[in-house]
Amino acid sequence: MNKNIAIFASGNGSNAENIVRYFRENGGAQVGLIVCNRKQAFVFERARKLGVPSVYMEKEAWADGGKILELLRSEGVDFIVLAGFLLRVPDCLLEAYPNRIVNIHPSLLPKYGGKGMYGDRVHEAVVAAGERESGITIHYIDEHFDEGTVIAQFRCPVLPTDSSADVAAKVHALEYSHYPQVIAGLLNEM
Repeated sequence: MNKNIAIFASGNGSNAENIVRYFRENGGAQVGLIVCNRKQAFVFERARKLGVPSVYMEKEAWADGGKILELLRSEGVDFIVLAGFLLRVPDCLLEAYPNRIVNIHPSLLPKYGGKGMYGDRVHEAVVAAGERESGITIHYIDEHFDEGTVIAQFRCPVLPTDSSADVAAKVHALEYSHYPQVIAGLLNEM
């Protein structure tokens, strides 16, 4: 039986779209819902084009999470994937979905993680520090930003001539290549 995935996103939605397409082509799960905390996020347009139901949840709903948990249960969600989601997930969701909420972070945690470290901020910090490698970390989430148990890390070189945009491009390639496959592996273990 296919698992039902909800994706939480805050912005553009390119990873969300990639995950939807991966499971449509490979089976094993379906993305039945995209939940977003920003009304104007482009992820809604992607969801519309893909025919995936999407819901905006205002800031207040994320404070205690009860309304979100009710929605997830009514939609039969088995697993939650964070894809560019920038808010802390409420405790009630952590309790309802233990080891069933994963996140992707654009660095090799524990480096360049924590509140406020996302997207271009991470890549700029990597370049400014003179790092020779970067990558992605896929991890379970807990009550702290970017501190949950690491599931997998994938690396890419950072050349002395690389700009933060160059690093971002390499990291995005890793995200698109690996995140859906890691999710599929986790779902197979459920």
